[in-house]
Amino acid sequence: MGHDLHALNDLNDLDAEAFVRAHTRPAAVPYVPEIRLRLAVADGTHGAHGGEHAELYEIWERAGGLPFWAYPWAGGQALARHVLDHPETVRGRTVLDLATGSGLVAVAAALAGAALVVANDVDPYALAAVRLNAAANGVAMRVLGGDLLDGAPHQDVVLAGDVFYERPLALRVAPFLSRAATAAGVVLTGVPDRACSYLPDGVFEPVGVHEVPTLLEDAPRKRTTIYRLSGRH
Repeated sequence: MGHDLHALNDLNDLDAEAFVRAHTRPAAVPYVPEIRLRLAVADGTHGAHGGEHAELYEIWERAGGLPFWAYPWAGGQALARHVLDHPETVRGRTVLDLATGSGLVAVAAALAGAALVVANDVDPYALAAVRLNAAANGVAMRVLGGDLLDGAPHQDVVLAGDVFYERPLALRVAPFLSRAATAAGVVLTGVPDRACSYLPDGVFEPVGVHEVPTLLEDAPRKRTTIYRLSGRH
């Protein structure tokens, strides 16, 4: 179920923000409770589709794509936790949060003292969610739409929470992060343990492990590793 590109191009910021507000509620992030996001919190009903995660399918159908922006994914939660626990990673630096989704990692970087945070995503609903979530947490950031993966970033730090879950995406993300490491020097990604993972072998160095509460995984908690790719690889 893909996005209708014409519909997305016609979607304005106010429409996207109204949609996000209508389908989410403010809630603390389970593994990073000092951050509150607008999340798709189950209301106890089964909706038109029925099932335990009816709200996911309702939003998916109406948005035309999987609402990554409405849930705190394991990779992003672990990476946000790592950034808040190690603020020196971003303090005083410019930061790119790639495939930001809800903006969780971007918010963490701003709270940790980054000089400038750029939150990027291709989904206009995600960009709307980021604006709302940044305001809710009292932080400022630049929200940037569009596909950056054919270029190279100019920020000092690149953060990417959970981007190796799908082979086509991983094949584009890995070279981008390699270029980012060469240009910026610091690249971090959060990778949950899953049956399918497309993290390249022998490229990233593990720097932390977290047991993260999850909502849409095959287990209530996911072991999630923070990996670093340095410009010296």
